[in-house]
Amino acid sequence: MSVQTVVRLPEKYRPVVDHELCLRCKKCVRACSYEVLEFKDDRIRPKPGCVACLRCVYECPAQCITVKEMEPQFAHHAVFDPVLRRSIIAQSNSGGVLLSSCGANVEYMDIFSHLLLDAAQVTNPSIDPLREPVETRTYLGRRPGKVTVTDDGRIDLQSSSTPLVVMDMPIMIGHISLGSISYNAQAALFQAASELNIVAGTGEGGLHADFYKHSKNLCAEVASGRFGVTSHYLKEVSSVEIKIGQGAKPGHGGHLPGEKVQELVSQTRMIPLGTDALSPYPHHDIYSIEDLQQLISVLKESTEYQVPVGVKIAAVHNVGAIASGIVRAGADFITVDGLRGGTGSAPRVIRDHAGMPIEIAISAVDQRLQEEGLRDKVTLCASGSIRSAADMIKCIALGADVVGVCTAAMIAMGCTVCQQCHRGMCTWGIATQRQDLVGRLQTPVAAQRVVNLFRAWNEELKEMLGAMGIDSVESLVGNRDRLRYIGPNPRIAEILGVKHSGEGWG
Repeated sequence: MSVQTVVRLPEKYRPVVDHELCLRCKKCVRACSYEVLEFKDDRIRPKPGCVACLRCVYECPAQCITVKEMEPQFAHHAVFDPVLRRSIIAQSNSGGVLLSSCGANVEYMDIFSHLLLDAAQVTNPSIDPLREPVETRTYLGRRPGKVTVTDDGRIDLQSSSTPLVVMDMPIMIGHISLGSISYNAQAALFQAASELNIVAGTGEGGLHADFYKHSKNLCAEVASGRFGVTSHYLKEVSSVEIKIGQGAKPGHGGHLPGEKVQELVSQTRMIPLGTDALSPYPHHDIYSIEDLQQLISVLKESTEYQVPVGVKIAAVHNVGAIASGIVRAGADFITVDGLRGGTGSAPRVIRDHAGMPIEIAISAVDQRLQEEGLRDKVTLCASGSIRSAADMIKCIALGADVVGVCTAAMIAMGCTVCQQCHRGMCTWGIATQRQDLVGRLQTPVAAQRVVNLFRAWNEELKEMLGAMGIDSVESLVGNRDRLRYIGPNPRIAEILGVKHSGEGWG
């Protein structure tokens, strides 16, 4: 006698079709890569499995489809909420680790929303950015301590003893590898970075031959798996970053499922077709700051000291001390990634329960480096759910020189944050390698939307700088006196080094 061990999970979402308006064109059926809709008995009918990607809603010419969130199909319980019970049922069915995508899905306190910005009034007059210059250009690399200015007022980078990358705004596109996203999606991000004159990360999968035309706006990632890392790759890019950790999965390696390793991914990563790309949790040649120092030296030597070399770490509870060691090891820049940072695939238990918010982490690093006299030596980058220009501005005031953005750029391209990237069935052609889906993303359109988003953020940055009476983004970096805390926990304000609302200057 067989025993049924798999229990069907209650539906979370369901497409609802207004059959009076429906044209029966079946566009929604063809659009759904999750095969949730079918045409049966002269009607569009839903099946289980909807993830609320909303492709059917956008495709429907009659606008007759609505995706509704289902009421929890569980009895009320104060401790075992529906999310926990769904997880227990899913693991009882599979016996495996639950994977998910995007940033942490637990409702931790959003500290950015508890911070207010200062504005100039009389004694510190504001600046009109429409009539006066407000500088948002920034630099990626080790700070030389002094600069040479040319006759036309520009900084002479050739005279610097350390390599610096010029960016027209303090925004980077974070590392998103080919494989985790499609060829078209990565092409759009790289094209946008080139047009904006900012830097985009290649991710840990190397660089496809077609994308070397954007290399001067790219940062190469050297992760524990060393996929796709060659001397040619390292020498062609604008900067190199050693990935020690990632905010969505601190202490964890990378995992690209074999079904996503198609021909172009296989060639780029230099791994067999259809095999899982598993990055080890640690770098097997880094077990101390001295080991890290050696790798930094090797990378600088291999690039003939022509590009800055940085280190990316996850925001963990001793992040300040770690950052101090990294600066002393010779890193030219540091990226700190907070727990809400995005990912193509991560164990849910790590994504939702490890690390710390970027607001606390970047402040801790900035204060620690200042205390040790190291802050002016290094560029400090912050990432992990920078959602808007306001988040960017507050993060800079907490100590970041540059912010890294991933999820917002994906949303600009069409992502609906359905958290199914790891399945490779993205209906928008972004987080997939299926050729029938990749073509849905038009690279020029997606690139232009990312360009529009970041240009808008940069204009909002200028507006806010002008309102604060600041004429350069460099003057905002670590300027906590321009922030005030209004949240429920004054202890957080103390840790951030920010005064509470109502406290004056001085």
